[in-house]
Amino acid sequence: MTGSFSFAGFAQLMLFSMVPFVLAAQGTMLGGRAGVFNVAQEGIMLASASLGFLVAFKTGSVALGFGSAMVLGGLSGLVLSLGSTILGMNQFVIGITLTLAGLGLSTLMPKLAIGVTLTPPLAPTLTNNPIPFLGKMPVLGEVLFRQNVLVTFTVLVSIALWYVLFRTSAGLILRATGENPMAVDALGLDVFRIRHIAVMIGGMLIGLAGAYLPLAYTGTFTEGMVKGRGWLSIALAFFGGFEPGRIFWGGLFFAAVEVLAYRVQIGGSWVPYQFILMLPYLATMGVMALSSRRSRIPGFLGKNYDRERRSTSSQGQG
Repeated sequence: MTGSFSFAGFAQLMLFSMVPFVLAAQGTMLGGRAGVFNVAQEGIMLASASLGFLVAFKTGSVALGFGSAMVLGGLSGLVLSLGSTILGMNQFVIGITLTLAGLGLSTLMPKLAIGVTLTPPLAPTLTNNPIPFLGKMPVLGEVLFRQNVLVTFTVLVSIALWYVLFRTSAGLILRATGENPMAVDALGLDVFRIRHIAVMIGGMLIGLAGAYLPLAYTGTFTEGMVKGRGWLSIALAFFGGFEPGRIFWGGLFFAAVEVLAYRVQIGGSWVPYQFILMLPYLATMGVMALSSRRSRIPGFLGKNYDRERRSTSSQGQG
């Protein structure tokens, strides 16, 4: 990375790095489309990274590591959904509570399972799987067809989410739930069940994003390794207007900024190290400022639904 610039190498790293951004933002988008505003991404990702690493370390299976992280993410989403729909709790307060719980669990679990070690324990990681023939193509093959399976999964799930949301009746119902749940309820559909399912699946994607960091990036877990990607995924969901396609392209931009910051840092630039670390967040502020007027969010986002009164209930009220 310290040598001459390679467009193919930069683009390959950009695709590799966009996975946690896009998956977490798509998970945020799914819950948001049902009217549930999840702000627990940072905590969910950290706890999922910790659990996914531990399971992979203990079992030697990357698949089980990712699977356990998805289960944890789904359960976190269910807690958020149940707390807001059944107990009528403030969605933001639940999200912050889950964030703090995730921060605590992410440091507690490794200490209980492994203890303090002189050298960081290593778990198996994802490997790149070149697609036969396509992987041998010049430039394009290196960029697109020599990636790990989750890069391909992220692209496919973004396409699938766009298709389901805008080309199927299920997607229409989900979008209506986040815009006007009273109308959905009047059709005899269970608004609460739709919310539960959407937020659970969204939480699973967020958990998967968290586990990607130790099981694809480093092979080990370190405290705080999410480094704000959870918060950035919320910004990305708003930047993308809660649309899967725009979220995907925005995730590529965020990843490009991150890769650029690492390249500058490793290249020994005269730019202060602290400023380089700020680049992704400065870029986030810039794109949010430019896109805030054009981005449209679900009309019922963050509001609890009171079926008895068929009206919006203020957050935190039953």
